[in-house]
Amino acid sequence: MAPKKPSCLHSLLLPLLTLLLPQADTRSFVVDRDHDRFLLDGAPFRYVSGSLHYFRVPRVLWADRLLKMRWSGLNTIQFYVPWNYHEPQPGVYNFNGSRDLIAFLNEAALANLLVILRPGPYICAEWEMGGLPSWLLRKPEIHLRTSDPDFLAAVDSWFKVLLPKIYPWLYHNGGNIISIQVENEYGSYRACDSSYMRHLAGLFRALLGEKILLFTTDGPEGLQCGSLQGLYTTVDFGPADNMTKIFTLLRKYEPHGPLVNSEYYTGWLDYWGQNHSTQSVSAVTKGLENMLELGASVNMYMFHGGTNFGYWNGADKKGRFLPITTSYDYDAPISEAGDPTPKLFALRNVISKFQEVPLGPLPPPSPKMMLGPLTLHLVGHLLAFLDLLCPHGPINSILPMTFEAVKQDHGFMLYRTYLTHTIFEPTPFWVPNNGVHDRAYVMVDGVFQGVLERNMRDKLFLMGKLGSKLDILLENMGRLSFGSNSSDFKGLLEPPILGHTILTQWMMFPLKIDNLVKWWFPLQLLKRPHPQAPSGPTFYSKTFPIVGSVGDTFLYLPGWTKGQVWINGFNLGRYWTTQGPQQTLYVPRFLLFPKGALNKITLLELENVPLQPQVQFLDKPILNSTLHGLRIDSLSADTLSASEPMELSGH
Repeated sequence: MAPKKPSCLHSLLLPLLTLLLPQADTRSFVVDRDHDRFLLDGAPFRYVSGSLHYFRVPRVLWADRLLKMRWSGLNTIQFYVPWNYHEPQPGVYNFNGSRDLIAFLNEAALANLLVILRPGPYICAEWEMGGLPSWLLRKPEIHLRTSDPDFLAAVDSWFKVLLPKIYPWLYHNGGNIISIQVENEYGSYRACDSSYMRHLAGLFRALLGEKILLFTTDGPEGLQCGSLQGLYTTVDFGPADNMTKIFTLLRKYEPHGPLVNSEYYTGWLDYWGQNHSTQSVSAVTKGLENMLELGASVNMYMFHGGTNFGYWNGADKKGRFLPITTSYDYDAPISEAGDPTPKLFALRNVISKFQEVPLGPLPPPSPKMMLGPLTLHLVGHLLAFLDLLCPHGPINSILPMTFEAVKQDHGFMLYRTYLTHTIFEPTPFWVPNNGVHDRAYVMVDGVFQGVLERNMRDKLFLMGKLGSKLDILLENMGRLSFGSNSSDFKGLLEPPILGHTILTQWMMFPLKIDNLVKWWFPLQLLKRPHPQAPSGPTFYSKTFPIVGSVGDTFLYLPGWTKGQVWINGFNLGRYWTTQGPQQTLYVPRFLLFPKGALNKITLLELENVPLQPQVQFLDKPILNSTLHGLRIDSLSADTLSASEPMELSGH
């Protein structure tokens, strides 16, 4: 039989591939130390970059946000990879849907954007546990971010999955990743374990090769412990900082090469109970222009912030526990809803003085929608659904166990015991050693008694009969992402005390609330009795149509206290109306069903319901309304006041 002739397609492709291969070999991104600059394919290059986090932006919105960043004049984007988002359980990996990292890299390439990747393993980012998976804490003695063999084994296993995925996307391999950060602001961590940093650097080199540019990022005070020979040293600072002083300090660690600010702050994060953070347009633009005049490369953190949907927000520890809000708007140039802001246009104007920006106007803000008010209906007390919330039944233990010990990563867990004797008079109920992590909603025989809160409210007074049921609903408000960076266990860390009695014989119910909302409530199978005047953790819901066109919107919950909210089964995140500053929750339009279909909103209100249980959908967000006077009496003298300015931390 005669050999087959090559197809016409093969005949065309072979010469084309022959032409392309030498070009791929010439792709390079390197440091030119002789001229204090980067070289991209041998030509002088300076990146003007912006941060966004694919894990804070639903996948259907990626292309929109990236295109707006490119139109703003950016030539590069920078983003983290949160380990806990992709390995929810040891050895179980998820790169699907909004976790599809490769699809995001491809969207960035389509937008003609280069990539600076920050894969961790620790990322901070105001993200739950700084991106580290909470299942690491199932080994209670583990030392995070050190040479602890248990930690290194988990890191090695994860990176052997992650880094081969990104290897084809390295710039010299034909992709768009020009540089990769090793760890994140390690100089701000107490351990200062250079062996750990060397281990990571060796791991990156072993899995990615020698050609990729590896770098570190630290605040000025962290350069000593965060930098490592062989890794390019960069710094981060904001508009209010002394640029000349900081870059001079950077030169002690990186005498030659381009100056780089890896996190130039366009805004700042928000804590519950603090003021909404902002950075003035003039300060941000002036600082950027000064750095670009120096020839520095700059990444703006954040350029688009996004949202901490679900339970993904992190927390800081500065005198007390400070959880991050659901909104991560950050006062960024592109708003939480993806709209251009005056800050964006001002920054675009600055960038245009130093490099070409794409021609044409930026797209206008997305259409917004108003709806309501809607009156929600009582579904029932959380305790009424315990068999569905915890279908496998409780875990029994003499002493209470933490979330981590029972493999409950996020959300809520119910602790239950029974009184062993009658308490006739109001008697102190407390948990020693600040052992409530993070908020406890206390009920006796189903009646709400009040809240215990980490660092804030440490005592209640209870009464009850022999055999009365004591329920404590524990809320994980987000593990520490910055601050002490200690292992932040959740739940009851110590056995509660009633009077002089240590309470024992506990049942722990790990609650799967998202499953209940998504799968059971829509089936309308839950015809259960509920109290006429409910108190404490209670579900409310409402179905509603949208008559006109669907648009982005902002859920407003006036009069409600604190809780969690779902739209059509999607967990929008936490609300805390009485604390602020955030008063609305961003609802992307794709979560809503158009005309002809019914939408469903579900609330878990944890404390108190307004007299009129109503919500509204607004066409503008409210992110800056902090009600300072509500909890002043609960603050101790050594606790930060709600209005005290916060010391800046890294990311």
